[in-house]
Amino acid sequence: MTRRARNILFIMFDQLRFDYLSCAGHRALETPHMDALAARGVRFTRTYVQSPICGPSRMSFYTGRYVHSHGAAWNNFPLKVGEVTLGDHLRARDMDAVLIGKTHMKADDAGLERLGIARDGIIGTRVSECGFDAYVRDDGLWAEGPDGPYDAKPSPYNAFLRARGYSGRNPWHDHANSALSEAGEIASGWLMHHAGEPANVRETDSETPWLTDRAIDFLEERRTARRKIPWLCHLSYIKPHWPYIVPAPYHARYGPEDVQPAIRDPREREDPHPVFAAFQRTLVARNFSRDEVREKVIPAYMGLVKQCDDQIGRLMAYLRETGQLDDTLIVLTSDHGDYLGDHWLGEKDLFHEPSVKVPLIVCDPSRQADATRGTTCDALVEAIDLAATFVDMAGGAFPGHILEGRSLRPFLHGAPPADWRDFAVSEYDYSCTPMAGELGVAPKDARLFMVAARRWKLIEAEGGFRPMLFDLQTDPQEFTDLGASPDHADIVAMMRERLARWARRESQRTTVSDAAILARRSGGGNTGVLIGAYDETDVSPADMTAYRGTATPKGKGKR
Repeated sequence: MTRRARNILFIMFDQLRFDYLSCAGHRALETPHMDALAARGVRFTRTYVQSPICGPSRMSFYTGRYVHSHGAAWNNFPLKVGEVTLGDHLRARDMDAVLIGKTHMKADDAGLERLGIARDGIIGTRVSECGFDAYVRDDGLWAEGPDGPYDAKPSPYNAFLRARGYSGRNPWHDHANSALSEAGEIASGWLMHHAGEPANVRETDSETPWLTDRAIDFLEERRTARRKIPWLCHLSYIKPHWPYIVPAPYHARYGPEDVQPAIRDPREREDPHPVFAAFQRTLVARNFSRDEVREKVIPAYMGLVKQCDDQIGRLMAYLRETGQLDDTLIVLTSDHGDYLGDHWLGEKDLFHEPSVKVPLIVCDPSRQADATRGTTCDALVEAIDLAATFVDMAGGAFPGHILEGRSLRPFLHGAPPADWRDFAVSEYDYSCTPMAGELGVAPKDARLFMVAARRWKLIEAEGGFRPMLFDLQTDPQEFTDLGASPDHADIVAMMRERLARWARRESQRTTVSDAAILARRSGGGNTGVLIGAYDETDVSPADMTAYRGTATPKGKGKR
């Protein structure tokens, strides 16, 4: 065993719930390959994303910064030109950062144009790919509607399907994400009542195996390359994100009998918080509140998760057979969860645990990590900690003035820091949603903040709304909102102060490090600016060196 991480495999699934792994306690769903990863590393059981939806969450993963800092607060909000990304940090440490799959990043085209940066140049391409060198990028959502496509970029996956003989203008939808009716008609996966039918695609050609194939191609190229450059490979899977449909045989693996009861309570519908109530009224929430919908959709979701696990098995087998498993740091996580009917909701827009808490498994091959293999850690972890961990592992001075997360290496090596955070923060800008319009909230006020501590979780809603508060110790399923309880006013005040402390942090001074500031304090600033000096006794002779000598009387020099 090499016992040292030379490379990093950063695996992210989309919309994978933390509790849909058998190692996390799911009774019906077997995920032996992810369980095997957990047995090799540490499973962090309280990992929170920085936003519960794809785009802003991923921008925090890739910058190591809160949404409050990078500003890409909703899907397809551009990430500003100039934001330092994980790829920038790693390349400065002689390490490649390569993308295979999804980023959901919207390029700042206006910023590129303003600065005169060509998108087809090296800099422009990397800025447009969220700092990665894209081996293959496919954001995996090729929807089309009356207003045009959701994503106008070319789809490598659609090109692959066409090359494999699949017909139609959009085989992503017509085959990989739809079934085929007995009459030969497309049974669209967008309609959830088709969830139990098999997708009209060969399993080996579906999205998850396709991306696994591309990852193995990349890993083999790097393994056999003459020049060995350390790399981070971000393998970013598209599934188990909706549409909820999966190819055979996974479509039939699970049934309604395998669906766990919804985590919900009638009390949640009795005078709920106005924002919570607005999200309960959405179409996706109303449908997922129906048991027949859950019994149709969740078996397909479980099939997608099982397919993901089997592809992890393929990937781990390849790494083992080629001798790369023992010198590769492997991380498995998700960009957010999925309500699936819990709390009378669908999708992932709010801050209950099924939405904002994600799986995180970290396998460090180094000898220092031997003592923690197969353990769990319940420290409060944020998604931004991964970028900090990768940069820490790559070596060099840590850019703490840019990265807002903290390295997880001490936990992996059995030496938890004594000063670890006592709360985690997540944010959601819902200003683009119909719910904001329904509530009459201005764009600047359509924002939610979550502060999760060991016991308490506060959701602060701007726009004049009261807060929400949950006691995770006595009410771990988050049924009872204590935000309006007079008996908990002191807890609300304490949690609000934590949010205020977080909001006061230094987050925008990203061009000058703390080390540079301390160096200025201790010297190197003798540039002749003598503010406050009255006479020579207030300064040193050296300070006056450039200010001594003779000069001609005024008006006597050359004109």
